[in-house]
Amino acid sequence: MTNLYSKDKRTALDAKHYAQVIAHGPIVFQVAKMLRDKGILATIEDARSGITLADIVEKTQVPEYGVRVLLEAGLGMEMVTVDDKGKYYLAKTGYFILHDPLTRVNMNFMQDICYKGLFHLEEAIDTGKPAGLKELGNWNTVYEGLSQLQPHQQKSWFEYDHFFSDIAFPAVLKHIYKPENHIKKLLEIGGNTGKWALASTKFDNDVRITIVDLPGQAAMAKKNIEDLGLSNRVDFYPANVLDENVQFPTGYDAVWMSQFLDCFSEDEIVSIMQRCGKAINEDGAIYILEAFWDNQRFETAAFCIQQLSIYFTAIANGNSQMYDSRVFKKCIEKAGFDIVEETDGIGLSHTLLKCKKRK
Repeated sequence: MTNLYSKDKRTALDAKHYAQVIAHGPIVFQVAKMLRDKGILATIEDARSGITLADIVEKTQVPEYGVRVLLEAGLGMEMVTVDDKGKYYLAKTGYFILHDPLTRVNMNFMQDICYKGLFHLEEAIDTGKPAGLKELGNWNTVYEGLSQLQPHQQKSWFEYDHFFSDIAFPAVLKHIYKPENHIKKLLEIGGNTGKWALASTKFDNDVRITIVDLPGQAAMAKKNIEDLGLSNRVDFYPANVLDENVQFPTGYDAVWMSQFLDCFSEDEIVSIMQRCGKAINEDGAIYILEAFWDNQRFETAAFCIQQLSIYFTAIANGNSQMYDSRVFKKCIEKAGFDIVEETDGIGLSHTLLKCKKRK
């Protein structure tokens, strides 16, 4: 993947156009969202033989001026096309804005979680603090406030997070719970809403899970587990993993961390890994599921992951990112572990790492 970035692939004319798209980025984003949310794209799509401005106004009940300026901006964004009779048609980009699940969760996450906070990016870069987080709430990290976000914000955050894990989990379960791994007692660090624990108990009737997470997050997961009658198989250990004095419970066959360690700086990753090492039995393993931008099959996937790093910088915690796998693996090595298995291409974008203590 890194070879994709070794050459400038654009012509000068194309590059100048793309520079203008970037310069108008906030407008481009908000126009695309309005064309989607106001039903304008859907109305155009429904009219297979094209539709006039007046008919779009009538069907959407959006003021004519508003529809006109949105559509004219949408032409330059290649969201729609228009013929010489003034009829509009849905273009391919508009189709994906309207229908692509990945685009939808990305757009909602950017609007509800990131958009206002990114105005404070320069301060975040200069200080190493999540300066934009104040647009969501008064917390040290976004994770402390997940249970307190506004309902629409919480919905967008969890839909984004779960979109990728939900696709990856079915394939990963088969790797983790292979008979030769002998996992009957598993410690999950960063349990979120309990989705992995639920998937695990459904997949393996004998496994027991302990979830370590912040008190607010643990409470959310505990309610989900209790509602499904699985409290006898899932335990909870509320704790702030960032606190290096916090030691994890011991005696586990394995530790599981999914989309979790990217939430931490390199030094913090080392600290968490070292404490995980004390939690597992002598022959135990740590399983890490992460999306590395340099491991992607498609450039679009790498682009999305690279941009997500800025969310961590400005909003989530100020000092983590979606890692280049080479940087991440150095942290594992520094913590005293060897990677004994690596499985790429899981779900949309994930890599599964199996780590064992260095002998």
